[in-house]
Amino acid sequence: QVQLVESGGGSVQPGGSLELSCAVSGIAFSRIFMGWHRQAPGKQREEVASISPTPLNTTFYANAVKGRFTISRDDTKNILYLQMTNLKPEDTAVYYCRIPGDDYWGQGTQVTVST
Repeated sequence: QVQLVESGGGSVQPGGSLELSCAVSGIAFSRIFMGWHRQAPGKQREEVASISPTPLNTTFYANAVKGRFTISRDDTKNILYLQMTNLKPEDTAVYYCRIPGDDYWGQGTQVTVST
């Protein structure tokens, strides 16, 4: 059974940082594409970043987060990360990790950026 469990969300002030983690089990993690998506209140879910399988680890970022967010993976621990810096109020959303190929999703973790 494939499981994705996100953690690391919380509340921060603008300009702050957070690191999200997604623990993946039940699938050959190093061989699969992984991605982070987010959904803000009243908005459609959008892709934030993705990373290709090892060893290429090619990354993609949405324009809104480019230069501020970094996606990475630890294949020894089966964990996907999203390092978020210089957070803005518009980054407030529920963040989900996803396995695009099979369309598996985690349960989401809330990120709130406010003064």
